[in-house]
Amino acid sequence: MRNPLKILVAEDDSGDALLLERAFAKAMIRGPVYFVGDGEQVVDYLQGNRPFDNPVQHPLPDILLLDLRMPRMDGFAVLEWLRTQPRLRHIRVVVFSASDRREDMELAASLGAKGYLVKPHRPEQLAGMVKTLEDDWLRIGETEHEQTGSRSQAAFSAG
Repeated sequence: MRNPLKILVAEDDSGDALLLERAFAKAMIRGPVYFVGDGEQVVDYLQGNRPFDNPVQHPLPDILLLDLRMPRMDGFAVLEWLRTQPRLRHIRVVVFSASDRREDMELAASLGAKGYLVKPHRPEQLAGMVKTLEDDWLRIGETEHEQTGSRSQAAFSAG
């Protein structure tokens, strides 16, 4: 059995964060889910800066679920920063945004996002969406593992 996925969620809206937390529980996601509230906290988390400096309590994630519109540092800036961080290339970034604008989707993809999910209008759709996220990652990860023996190089595509 594979290790559970570690997921970092960057979401500034506390209501959306709570809905996501419930959706992860309802979808029975096995791995730990960590939450931060803006792009600067994403960078601090991934660099191991305070208050995220304990790697046992704040391990590097397998997946970063990234909102685009956040205060202090938006999701596009996080994607640009991640491109300059070779040691973090194994993290699969999936944008999770209210924006369904094609321009946002294309820009996110050009900056390295491996998937783009539009936030559903109905909260009950979230559980299915996050379960699909996990299932796709595991399926693609297993295929990659069979081909090269390394899950960290698997390409991820949501939806």
